[in-house]
Amino acid sequence: EMCIRDRVLLLESTRLAAFPAPAQGSSQNPARDRQGSQISRILTWQTFPMSGSDLSSWSDSFVARLSVDVSPQARTLWPALVILALAFAVPAARRWGRTLVTIVHEAGHAAVGIACGRRFQGFVVRQDMSGHAITSGRPTGPGRVLTSWAGYPAPAVFGALLVAGALNSWSGPILGAVTLMLAILLVMSRSLLTAGVVLVTGLACYAAWWWGGPYRAGVVAGIGLLLLLGAWESLRDVARSHDPAQDHGTLAQLTRVPAGMWLASWVLVDALMTLWVVRMAIDVLA
Repeated sequence: EMCIRDRVLLLESTRLAAFPAPAQGSSQNPARDRQGSQISRILTWQTFPMSGSDLSSWSDSFVARLSVDVSPQARTLWPALVILALAFAVPAARRWGRTLVTIVHEAGHAAVGIACGRRFQGFVVRQDMSGHAITSGRPTGPGRVLTSWAGYPAPAVFGALLVAGALNSWSGPILGAVTLMLAILLVMSRSLLTAGVVLVTGLACYAAWWWGGPYRAGVVAGIGLLLLLGAWESLRDVARSHDPAQDHGTLAQLTRVPAGMWLASWVLVDALMTLWVVRMAIDVLA
């Protein structure tokens, strides 16, 4: 297969044969010279995007990034510590982490709602880092109950799955899938702020997926730990809230089960996910 350089050289030699350059200091036909130069540029421009070697190289890189990685080494997991340190030390990073928790919270509502046959119409992330997912369907029943319940445990469950995937060499496929899911959520965003947050998060995931190399596992694990810690923080906030419109209040109205019982169920899920992550961390350090 002819490489790009050889094809360009061949095209240039063909142009020179058809439109020979005039002797130095003279121009017998300037219009013809300009025509030959334009033809060369057009042919060269059309050659580059049609290059089979370029397309093959890009597809190979794409497939390689979607493939399962080699087992991560301890020295490649340091980005996880950096992400956690930034989240605790830098207010802007901490705010971004809370916003990410909100996105996963609303995505949990949406995913379970769709699984229960409800229709996901969009979601909103507000400036105070709260959010709201919009689903339609029966106002009562098991589907509505499960959809309302799924938000608060979603960050802990998803975070633990990210950590497990990163430690088991699945960081490449995970980042690719998360980037795709964020592209879908971008379409379902119902405010400019929501769209901006989702877009920036998606670009960050894409950059980590495409250029992260061996450190992708650390990035994925760090995001997972950030979500797990954020899940506990959001539970603390909702436990202090007396707003009946919060999810546990809505569940109490739907089922007549006390709101505290629903809150306890979320604590149980977060605790189980935390124990799972701690066991995985002990296995890695052992």
